Amino acid sequence: MGAIDQLTRDEIAARLSGDERTALIRDGAVAGVAEAQAVWGQMLLDGITVERDAAAAFAWFNHAAAQRHLMALNMVGRCYDLGWGTPVDKARAAACFAAAADAGMVEAMYNLATALALGEGVAQDRAAALGWFMRAADAGYAKAMNHVGSFHEDGWATPRDIRAAAHWYARAAEGGDFRGAFNHARMLIEAGGQAVALVWIERAGAWGNPAFRDKARAWLSASTLGAEGVAALDRGAASC
Repeated sequence: MGAIDQLTRDEIAARLSGDERTALIRDGAVAGVAEAQAVWGQMLLDGITVERDAAAAFAWFNHAAAQRHLMALNMVGRCYDLGWGTPVDKARAAACFAAAADAGMVEAMYNLATALALGEGVAQDRAAALGWFMRAADAGYAKAMNHVGSFHEDGWATPRDIRAAAHWYARAAEGGDFRGAFNHARMLIEAGGQAVALVWIERAGAWGNPAFRDKARAWLSASTLGAEGVAALDRGAASC
């Protein structure tokens, strides 16, 4: 088969479903297709079917971002934020998040809100952070819903409101966020709904990562659920 710009739709479909998928994406990236550049960057970053190369991933994300590919622009920010293929630069990370968020990318709204809440790369501004978390939450982003719940529970940039916190935690849980599921369970325990709380704890255990489960296990051990709560969490973890 020839270069990507010479392939028919059927040939592209065949390559996507076969062993040549990696080559097709790479060829598209080299040919200047922004979506292929963004996907190729992610493959390099994660080591998917190719050797992991964070520096090359960062370069390809930049190529796609220069064409206003918003996911790639957000990923440039993530690379600066976490030092993937480039030195950590929190200010550049926040600038990338802000540009992508202003253009409507929900994940970038969440990342910008996090930077504002922590004061990383920008002046700390919890009110602005809540505003961006709310925008992402209104767009259906479950991780942002959990943070909106936390702001209401802790009284950050808004009056403390446990009912509002419980509402947002429930929405985050229903949206599949593991921290939201656990926080929803906490609210249910306090309201006397232990049986339903155990269901959400099990789901949090299935959805969460090991570091989260360690912290959740410690909290549950000291809670009224005790061993029953830990067992639910571990059942979820075992189902992964």
